[in-house]
Amino acid sequence: MRSEQQILNVIITTAREDERVRLVVMNGSRANPNAPRDFFQDFDVVYFVPDVTPFIKNLEWVERFGEIMIMEMPEDMDDPPPAKDGSFGYLMQFKDGTRIDLGISPLTSLDELLKDSLTVVLLDKDGRTGSCPPSSESDYYPEPPTAKAFTDCCTEFWWLCTYVVKGLWRREILYARFMMDNLCRGELMKILKWYIGMRTGFTVNPGKLGKYYQRYLEPGLWEMLMKTFADSGYDHTWEALFAMGDLFRIVAVQLADHFGFGYLQEYDYNVNAHLRHVQALPQDAAEMY
Repeated sequence: MRSEQQILNVIITTAREDERVRLVVMNGSRANPNAPRDFFQDFDVVYFVPDVTPFIKNLEWVERFGEIMIMEMPEDMDDPPPAKDGSFGYLMQFKDGTRIDLGISPLTSLDELLKDSLTVVLLDKDGRTGSCPPSSESDYYPEPPTAKAFTDCCTEFWWLCTYVVKGLWRREILYARFMMDNLCRGELMKILKWYIGMRTGFTVNPGKLGKYYQRYLEPGLWEMLMKTFADSGYDHTWEALFAMGDLFRIVAVQLADHFGFGYLQEYDYNVNAHLRHVQALPQDAAEMY
Protein backbone atom coordinates (compact mmCIF):
# COMPACT_ATOMS: atom_id res chain seq x y z
CA MET A 1 0.00 0.00 0.00
CA ARG A 2 1.31 3.43 -0.89
CA SER A 3 2.10 5.84 1.92
CA GLU A 4 0.19 9.05 2.55
CA GLN A 5 3.09 11.08 1.21
CA GLN A 6 3.29 8.99 -1.97
CA ILE A 7 -0.42 9.57 -2.65
CA LEU A 8 -0.12 13.29 -1.94
CA ASN A 9 2.84 13.45 -4.31
CA VAL A 10 0.76 11.88 -7.09
CA ILE A 11 -2.14 14.25 -6.42
CA ILE A 12 0.00 17.39 -6.31
CA THR A 13 2.36 16.43 -9.16
CA THR A 14 -0.56 15.61 -11.45
CA ALA A 15 -2.10 18.99 -10.70
CA ARG A 16 1.18 20.88 -11.03
CA GLU A 17 1.87 19.36 -14.46
CA ASP A 18 -1.62 20.07 -15.80
CA GLU A 19 -2.09 23.75 -16.66
CA ARG A 20 -5.86 23.36 -16.46
CA VAL A 21 -5.71 22.63 -12.72
CA ARG A 22 -5.25 25.92 -10.89
CA LEU A 23 -5.91 24.99 -7.28
CA VAL A 24 -6.02 21.82 -5.15
CA VAL A 25 -7.61 21.45 -1.73
CA MET A 26 -8.07 18.50 0.58
CA ASN A 27 -10.88 18.15 3.09
CA GLY A 28 -12.41 15.33 5.13
CA SER A 29 -10.66 13.32 7.82
CA ARG A 30 -7.15 13.74 6.44
CA ALA A 31 -7.57 17.49 6.80
CA ASN A 32 -8.71 17.03 10.40
CA PRO A 33 -5.84 17.34 12.91
CA ASN A 34 -7.91 15.51 15.53
CA ALA A 35 -9.06 12.54 13.46
CA PRO A 36 -7.49 9.14 14.22
CA ARG A 37 -5.08 8.07 11.50
CA ASP A 38 -5.40 4.71 9.78
CA PHE A 39 -5.15 3.12 6.33
CA PHE A 40 -8.90 3.33 5.66
CA GLN A 41 -8.94 7.12 5.48
CA ASP A 42 -9.94 8.53 2.12
CA PHE A 43 -8.10 11.29 0.33
CA ASP A 44 -10.90 13.79 -0.26
CA VAL A 45 -9.46 16.13 -2.88
CA VAL A 46 -10.86 18.82 -5.17
CA TYR A 47 -9.17 20.11 -8.33
CA PHE A 48 -10.41 23.55 -9.37
CA VAL A 49 -10.34 24.16 -13.11
CA PRO A 50 -11.63 26.86 -15.52
CA ASP A 51 -13.65 24.30 -17.51
CA VAL A 52 -14.85 20.97 -16.11
CA THR A 53 -15.93 19.57 -19.51
CA PRO A 54 -12.59 17.92 -20.54
CA PHE A 55 -12.52 16.00 -17.25
CA ILE A 56 -15.99 14.44 -17.54
CA LYS A 57 -15.84 10.63 -17.87
CA ASN A 58 -12.17 10.91 -18.79
CA LEU A 59 -11.15 7.39 -17.78
CA GLU A 60 -7.74 7.58 -19.43
CA TRP A 61 -6.86 10.68 -17.41
CA VAL A 62 -7.61 9.10 -14.01
CA GLU A 63 -5.49 6.01 -14.70
CA ARG A 64 -2.43 7.92 -13.46
CA PHE A 65 -3.72 7.74 -9.87
CA GLY A 66 -3.36 3.96 -9.57
CA GLU A 67 -4.78 0.55 -10.45
CA ILE A 68 -8.52 0.83 -9.82
CA MET A 69 -10.47 -1.87 -8.01
CA ILE A 70 -13.83 -0.12 -8.37
CA MET A 71 -14.90 3.38 -9.28
CA GLU A 72 -18.05 5.48 -9.13
CA MET A 73 -18.80 8.65 -11.02
CA PRO A 74 -21.81 10.08 -9.12
CA GLU A 75 -22.61 12.68 -11.77
CA ASP A 76 -22.92 9.89 -14.35
CA MET A 77 -25.42 7.89 -12.27
CA ASP A 78 -29.22 8.00 -12.07
CA ASP A 79 -29.53 6.39 -8.64
CA PRO A 80 -28.76 8.22 -6.45
CA PRO A 81 -29.57 11.25 -8.59
CA PRO A 82 -26.61 13.50 -9.47
CA ALA A 83 -26.10 16.85 -7.76
CA LYS A 84 -25.85 18.72 -11.08
CA ASP A 85 -23.83 21.49 -9.44
CA GLY A 86 -21.33 21.88 -12.26
CA SER A 87 -18.74 19.54 -10.74
CA PHE A 88 -17.71 16.01 -11.69
CA GLY A 89 -16.35 13.40 -9.32
CA TYR A 90 -14.30 10.21 -9.42
CA LEU A 91 -14.64 7.99 -6.33
CA MET A 92 -11.74 5.58 -6.74
CA GLN A 93 -10.88 2.52 -4.66
CA PHE A 94 -7.49 1.22 -5.71
CA LYS A 95 -6.20 -2.35 -5.55
CA ASP A 96 -3.49 -1.37 -3.06
CA GLY A 97 -6.15 -0.30 -0.53
CA THR A 98 -5.88 3.43 -1.15
CA ARG A 99 -9.02 5.45 -1.85
CA ILE A 100 -9.20 8.87 -3.49
CA ASP A 101 -12.45 10.82 -3.81
CA LEU A 102 -11.46 13.32 -6.49
CA GLY A 103 -13.77 16.19 -7.36
CA ILE A 104 -13.32 18.40 -10.39
CA SER A 105 -14.97 21.76 -9.73
CA PRO A 106 -15.19 25.05 -11.62
CA LEU A 107 -13.17 27.93 -10.26
CA THR A 108 -16.41 29.84 -9.86
CA SER A 109 -17.38 27.51 -6.98
CA LEU A 110 -14.14 28.13 -5.08
CA ASP A 111 -15.50 30.54 -2.47
CA GLU A 112 -18.34 28.22 -1.51
CA LEU A 113 -16.14 25.12 -1.10
CA LEU A 114 -13.49 27.02 0.89
CA LYS A 115 -16.09 27.77 3.57
CA ASP A 116 -15.55 24.25 4.97
CA SER A 117 -13.38 24.66 8.08
CA LEU A 118 -11.77 21.26 7.39
CA THR A 119 -9.87 22.47 4.33
CA VAL A 120 -6.16 22.25 3.57
CA VAL A 121 -4.78 23.96 0.46
CA LEU A 122 -2.33 21.62 -1.27
CA LEU A 123 -1.55 23.75 -4.30
CA ASP A 124 -2.52 27.30 -5.31
CA LYS A 125 -0.94 28.36 -8.59
CA ASP A 126 -2.53 31.80 -8.70
CA GLY A 127 -2.64 32.80 -5.03
CA ARG A 128 -6.44 32.70 -4.98
CA THR A 129 -6.79 31.51 -1.40
CA GLY A 130 -4.68 34.13 0.33
CA SER A 131 -4.03 33.32 3.99
CA CYS A 132 -6.38 30.38 4.43
CA PRO A 133 -6.95 29.72 8.16
CA PRO A 134 -5.64 26.47 9.66
CA SER A 135 -7.92 23.48 9.27
CA SER A 136 -10.24 22.97 12.24
CA GLU A 137 -13.39 21.09 13.25
CA SER A 138 -15.36 24.23 14.10
CA ASP A 139 -17.94 23.73 11.33
CA TYR A 140 -18.69 20.25 12.69
CA TYR A 141 -19.54 21.13 16.27
CA PRO A 142 -23.20 20.48 17.11
CA GLU A 143 -25.39 23.46 17.81
CA PRO A 144 -27.65 23.71 20.88
CA PRO A 145 -31.25 22.73 20.14
CA THR A 146 -34.05 25.23 20.16
CA ALA A 147 -37.09 24.41 22.29
CA LYS A 148 -39.06 23.60 19.15
CA ALA A 149 -36.33 21.38 17.68
CA PHE A 150 -36.16 19.47 20.97
CA THR A 151 -39.94 19.03 21.18
CA ASP A 152 -40.15 17.99 17.52
CA CYS A 153 -37.44 15.37 18.05
CA CYS A 154 -39.20 13.92 21.10
CA THR A 155 -42.58 13.87 19.35
CA GLU A 156 -41.16 12.21 16.25
CA PHE A 157 -39.31 9.56 18.22
CA TRP A 158 -42.33 8.40 20.21
CA TRP A 159 -44.57 8.69 17.15
CA LEU A 160 -42.27 6.43 15.12
CA CYS A 161 -42.25 3.80 17.87
CA THR A 162 -45.92 3.11 17.12
CA TYR A 163 -44.96 2.07 13.59
CA VAL A 164 -42.32 -0.32 14.89
CA VAL A 165 -44.78 -2.22 17.07
CA LYS A 166 -47.31 -2.39 14.25
CA GLY A 167 -44.70 -4.20 12.18
CA LEU A 168 -43.70 -6.46 15.05
CA TRP A 169 -47.25 -7.54 15.83
CA ARG A 170 -47.94 -8.20 12.14
CA ARG A 171 -44.73 -10.25 11.97
CA GLU A 172 -43.35 -7.92 9.32
CA ILE A 173 -39.79 -7.85 10.56
CA LEU A 174 -38.27 -5.90 7.66
CA TYR A 175 -40.81 -3.10 8.01
CA ALA A 176 -40.41 -3.02 11.79
CA ARG A 177 -36.62 -2.99 11.60
CA PHE A 178 -36.56 -0.24 8.99
CA MET A 179 -38.74 1.96 11.15
CA MET A 180 -36.63 1.25 14.23
CA ASP A 181 -33.12 1.08 12.80
CA ASN A 182 -33.43 3.95 10.34
CA LEU A 183 -36.10 6.37 11.53
CA CYS A 184 -36.30 5.95 15.32
CA ARG A 185 -32.55 5.66 15.51
CA GLY A 186 -32.18 8.87 13.54
CA GLU A 187 -34.02 10.78 16.28
CA LEU A 188 -32.05 8.99 18.98
CA MET A 189 -28.75 9.89 17.33
CA LYS A 190 -29.89 13.50 17.03
CA ILE A 191 -30.70 13.80 20.71
CA LEU A 192 -27.46 12.04 21.66
CA LYS A 193 -25.54 14.60 19.59
CA TRP A 194 -27.21 17.41 21.54
CA TYR A 195 -26.43 15.60 24.77
CA ILE A 196 -22.75 15.28 23.84
CA GLY A 197 -22.78 18.97 22.92
CA MET A 198 -24.31 19.84 26.30
CA ARG A 199 -21.64 17.86 28.16
CA THR A 200 -18.76 19.37 26.18
CA GLY A 201 -19.96 22.94 25.78
CA PHE A 202 -20.66 22.31 22.08
CA THR A 203 -16.94 22.41 21.33
CA VAL A 204 -16.24 18.88 20.06
CA ASN A 205 -17.01 17.07 16.83
CA PRO A 206 -19.10 13.91 17.54
CA GLY A 207 -18.11 12.52 14.14
CA LYS A 208 -19.97 11.55 11.01
CA LEU A 209 -22.78 9.07 11.76
CA GLY A 210 -21.81 9.11 15.43
CA LYS A 211 -18.43 7.46 14.95
CA TYR A 212 -16.93 9.32 17.93
CA TYR A 213 -19.92 8.96 20.28
CA GLN A 214 -18.12 6.38 22.41
CA ARG A 215 -15.52 9.01 23.30
CA TYR A 216 -18.07 11.35 24.83
CA LEU A 217 -20.89 9.22 26.26
CA GLU A 218 -20.61 7.86 29.78
CA PRO A 219 -19.89 4.09 29.76
CA GLY A 220 -23.37 3.32 31.08
CA LEU A 221 -25.07 5.25 28.28
CA TRP A 222 -22.77 3.70 25.69
CA GLU A 223 -23.72 0.25 26.97
CA MET A 224 -27.39 1.19 26.70
CA LEU A 225 -26.84 2.37 23.13
CA MET A 226 -25.27 -0.97 22.23
CA LYS A 227 -28.38 -2.73 23.55
CA THR A 228 -30.48 -0.92 20.97
CA PHE A 229 -28.99 -3.12 18.26
CA ALA A 230 -30.69 -6.47 17.79
CA ASP A 231 -30.43 -9.57 15.62
CA SER A 232 -33.34 -10.54 13.37
CA GLY A 233 -35.37 -12.18 16.13
CA TYR A 234 -38.70 -10.67 17.18
CA ASP A 235 -38.06 -10.98 20.92
CA HIS A 236 -34.67 -9.30 20.65
CA THR A 237 -36.14 -6.56 18.47
CA TRP A 238 -38.73 -5.83 21.18
CA GLU A 239 -35.92 -5.66 23.75
CA ALA A 240 -33.89 -3.32 21.53
CA LEU A 241 -36.90 -1.05 21.04
CA PHE A 242 -37.50 -0.73 24.79
CA ALA A 243 -33.76 -0.11 25.33
CA MET A 244 -33.93 2.65 22.73
CA GLY A 245 -36.86 4.24 24.54
CA ASP A 246 -35.11 4.05 27.91
CA LEU A 247 -31.97 5.70 26.54
CA PHE A 248 -33.93 8.38 24.73
CA ARG A 249 -35.84 9.22 27.92
CA ILE A 250 -32.73 9.47 30.12
CA VAL A 251 -30.97 11.80 27.71
CA ALA A 252 -34.04 13.87 26.83
CA VAL A 253 -34.90 14.54 30.48
CA GLN A 254 -31.36 15.75 31.18
CA LEU A 255 -31.44 18.01 28.13
CA ALA A 256 -34.83 19.41 29.14
CA ASP A 257 -33.53 20.17 32.64
CA HIS A 258 -30.36 21.79 31.32
CA PHE A 259 -32.05 24.06 28.77
CA GLY A 260 -35.27 24.66 30.65
CA PHE A 261 -37.36 22.86 28.05
CA GLY A 262 -40.53 20.93 28.75
CA TYR A 263 -40.29 17.16 28.23
CA LEU A 264 -43.31 15.43 26.70
CA GLN A 265 -43.77 13.06 29.63
CA GLU A 266 -47.38 12.30 28.71
CA TYR A 267 -46.42 11.17 25.20
CA ASP A 268 -43.65 9.04 26.68
CA TYR A 269 -46.01 7.39 29.19
CA ASN A 270 -48.85 6.87 26.71
CA VAL A 271 -46.71 5.40 23.96
CA ASN A 272 -44.85 3.05 26.30
CA ALA A 273 -48.14 1.78 27.67
CA HIS A 274 -49.25 1.18 24.09
CA LEU A 275 -46.04 -0.67 23.25
CA ARG A 276 -46.44 -3.00 26.22
CA HIS A 277 -50.08 -3.57 25.34
CA VAL A 278 -49.33 -4.51 21.73
CA GLN A 279 -46.45 -6.74 22.81
CA ALA A 280 -48.88 -8.78 24.92
CA LEU A 281 -51.63 -8.78 22.30
CA PRO A 282 -52.40 -12.30 20.97
CA GLN A 283 -51.73 -12.93 17.29
CA ASP A 284 -55.37 -13.86 16.76
CA ALA A 285 -56.71 -10.69 18.38
CA ALA A 286 -59.64 -9.16 16.49
CA GLU A 287 -59.33 -5.77 18.17
CA MET A 288 -56.43 -3.72 19.46
CA TYR A 289 -58.24 -2.49 22.58
